[in-house]
Amino acid sequence: MRMLTLGAALVMMTSAAMTCSAKADDDNAKGAQKLAMQGRDDYWHCLAREYSRDSNQGLSEQEFGRSVAGACPSERQYYRVALLDYLTTQYPNIDSGAHLATANRAVESAQKDIVTAYLKHRPPQK
Repeated sequence: MRMLTLGAALVMMTSAAMTCSAKADDDNAKGAQKLAMQGRDDYWHCLAREYSRDSNQGLSEQEFGRSVAGACPSERQYYRVALLDYLTTQYPNIDSGAHLATANRAVESAQKDIVTAYLKHRPPQK
């Protein structure tokens, strides 16, 4: 339940980017949007599992941040590629480097959000 609340900002940001299209009737755009949303959901579920791992309890912010940055490599890459594909389909006239930067920021935002949640909900230091 906590992960739903914590991921709301990223979900809204990604969903807004995915739904602001001039022509959503294109089958390729719809398929790309669906894959990007699935990639986002898969990545968030994997980060939620990482968040919940007992071995991560008691880690410092830096240690947990490194753990999250290295976690879920296939889900992270799938999300990045699917979002990049969607952005390229929706906005073909924008430089691909800008799309890659946007996809990378979405991944970084998810990681930052999970670290923030970890810090807010970890037990107090003794």
